[in-house]
Amino acid sequence: MSASTAAIPISTPNNHQPSLDSNTNIEARKRIIAITKKPETNGTPQSDKTRVVSGRDLSHTIRGESVLERPRGINSPELKKQDVLRRKKPSSRQGKSMWLIVSNLIFKVCVLVTVISWIGNAAWKLKEGKPLFGGPATPEERISEVEASLKKTTKMLQVQVDLVNKKIGTEIEKAQKDLSTQVQETTTALQSEIKKLEGRTDLLDQFMKEFSDSDIVSRKEFEEFIQEYRNHIGMSDSTELSLNKVSLDEMRLFAKEMVEREIERHAADGLGIVDYALWSGGARVVKHSEPFTGGKTNWFAAKGRGSVHSNAQKVLEPSFGEPGQCFALEGSSGFVEIKLRSSIVVQAVTLEHVAKSVAYDRSSAPKDCQVTAWHEGPDDDASMRAQRVVHMAEFTYDLDKSNAQTFSVDTSHSDQQLVNMVRLSFSSNHGNSALTCLYRFRVHGFEPGTPSSLTLQT
Repeated sequence: MSASTAAIPISTPNNHQPSLDSNTNIEARKRIIAITKKPETNGTPQSDKTRVVSGRDLSHTIRGESVLERPRGINSPELKKQDVLRRKKPSSRQGKSMWLIVSNLIFKVCVLVTVISWIGNAAWKLKEGKPLFGGPATPEERISEVEASLKKTTKMLQVQVDLVNKKIGTEIEKAQKDLSTQVQETTTALQSEIKKLEGRTDLLDQFMKEFSDSDIVSRKEFEEFIQEYRNHIGMSDSTELSLNKVSLDEMRLFAKEMVEREIERHAADGLGIVDYALWSGGARVVKHSEPFTGGKTNWFAAKGRGSVHSNAQKVLEPSFGEPGQCFALEGSSGFVEIKLRSSIVVQAVTLEHVAKSVAYDRSSAPKDCQVTAWHEGPDDDASMRAQRVVHMAEFTYDLDKSNAQTFSVDTSHSDQQLVNMVRLSFSSNHGNSALTCLYRFRVHGFEPGTPSSLTLQT
């Protein structure tokens, strides 16, 4: 045994001596006092600690038992049995102590977690400026807190909305810029294409103008030419005209003959149509309105109302395009009455004025005109003439067209009706209020029993 440890046997309160009898309970009658002496620390002895054990080793050591004298009769069966029972009890207590330790550990961990959560919550409240313990004491404070929270939330939302608006504005500006660039590029391309089309249109207009100004025959004229060529070579209409059967030299010769005939016909009278109001053919002016005298005298007062001016025959003669070779009548309205060379069926009339290329002033040309006709015999009553008058034509002379303009008559009233008197009346001219000039007036038709002059021309 070490010097710091001693074991003292103590008797029971009844001072019974230990006995080895089988009926004796060693645990109830024996107490062991174990004294452990601590070593000195820094020269100061430590206090002794005495443990009193009632038949148990509370320190879970056999140090106190190691110094006890082995009792007598220790090898008896009853003592062995009691010793076994004594040894089993500490093991059960040890297991229970481990369960308690684990439970205590879990409890402490929960308490620690709770304390840490409370500390975190308290730190958050201190950061937010809220009271550490308790909430707002009054409804006003609660309302203020809610308002502050709403303001803060609203501010945050406003910031987010501003950011979104800014982003949307940026995207819109970018899209607008891209769209504007695309529109500008497209507009530039379209303008370029339009300029190209305008250039092509100008070329087309120029081509059409040149084509219209050229002497190319129309389809109708070409068909008439083919028909005349058929008649010339004696080919019937049912026979197909093949280019393989036609000689180019023959076509040229025939075309040359046609051109010569046309030149000859137009050289004769300009139109190539029979004129039944020609002075040299026997036609005469029998009546007219007041002639233009330049305001010197009244011609009818001097000569008489039934007289005919000497220049009146110019209306029935070729002027050969010479300016001034006309019959001038006073004012912007007037008339002339013409007796034809013979009684005919009227088909058309022609009014001629000086050509634009050689005229000094064309404002004296007649504009709105009317043609009437009737038949007058030697024994006819002049007072009954109004019943015999037939309306022939009503037309407007256009200065933008050719100088000799032909107008067809109204055949619904004059068809196959013979006339020998024609009256040309005009109600206006092209701007000259002093006088109106008549260069030439022609009447076309045919006599009974003769072919139509217009048919012959065709």
